[in-house]
Amino acid sequence: MKAIVIGAGIGGLSAAVALKNAGIVCTVFEAVKEIKPVGAAISVWPNGVKCMNHLGMGEMMETYGGPMHEMAYCDYQRGDILTQFSLAPLVARTGGRPCPVSRTELQREMLDFWGRDAVQFGKRVTQVNETAEGVTVHFMDGTTAQGDFLIAADGSHSVLRPYVLGYTPERRYAGYVNWNGLVEIDETIAPAHQWTTFVGEGKRVSLMPVSGGRFYFFFDVPLPAGLAEDRSTLRADLTRYFSGWAEPVQKLIAALDPTTTNRIEIHDIDPFDSLVRGNVALLGDAGHSTTPDIGQGGCAAMEDAVVLGDCLRENHNIELALRQYEALRCDRVRDLVLKARKRCDITHGKDMALTQAWYKELEAETGERIINGLCDTIQGGPLG
Repeated sequence: MKAIVIGAGIGGLSAAVALKNAGIVCTVFEAVKEIKPVGAAISVWPNGVKCMNHLGMGEMMETYGGPMHEMAYCDYQRGDILTQFSLAPLVARTGGRPCPVSRTELQREMLDFWGRDAVQFGKRVTQVNETAEGVTVHFMDGTTAQGDFLIAADGSHSVLRPYVLGYTPERRYAGYVNWNGLVEIDETIAPAHQWTTFVGEGKRVSLMPVSGGRFYFFFDVPLPAGLAEDRSTLRADLTRYFSGWAEPVQKLIAALDPTTTNRIEIHDIDPFDSLVRGNVALLGDAGHSTTPDIGQGGCAAMEDAVVLGDCLRENHNIELALRQYEALRCDRVRDLVLKARKRCDITHGKDMALTQAWYKELEAETGERIINGLCDTIQGGPLG
């Protein structure tokens, strides 16, 4: 049995490892000539960590996952703590710790684990065909590849998604812009072992510790799409959007490097009713493009890979195994996309009355309600 995986990102490499572990020969193709991770870091919650352990890559999480032991929300103007609590109950209930990790480090380690030389780069898909003999994929350089089945892990702008769905879905602008990057930890900005978020005006500024004594930071601002802003205006833009915010926020803006800070207009796509057509299956962002508001995008891709590998290990009928994968994943990923969308709207002031009510709730928050919500999401994964 031979598989073709399109995409050498987190989802594609997780899938390739899962298939190899199931005894399936697998070839990975990547459109770009050199992978440059989109975004500075990724939140890998315990469901994702369990998946990485299941796939044999758990050591990466332990080595590169930041020491995030507490969580706090702070008032945007005064900087006062609205709520602060330990994440130890979450670790105890889920059996794992959250691991914020640099995307560059995670991508590098996963490529090295799979084998950099085993990925064919510069292979942009133009067409896919299925026959009784299997799947043939055509690339822009004129070459082709054949396999028994194909896993489309080619990201939120997936070229293969329309083939599987039978239509081209529209991306939905979520209504806000996100700036993100890495900066050296400065405890006058936030504690080194805490996920700290400043909230107000439908905006947020957040810092998570990653390895190497660095914070992963991000700024969110509700804005129209398509504004003419880039790295040359980045610091001035953030200074304007966060005028009057607390001193730690001003220090973060002064400390960041505009040349390495990303600016992303956040989109998602309505959940799909199908993830499979014949012997072609969607995985990761290709199958469920979500906003980052609950930190589950990467974790969901890792979950997909685990379920895919287990289905094909248990059932050597490819079409039936892929249908089983679809049945096990559709409701789960729909729930994650819609849960992230709901959280996005509350956080970013789509209805400011609801957002203001959330700010008031945070003042009375003990941590129990937030941890219950996190655990509900985490424990819905395939490994519990």
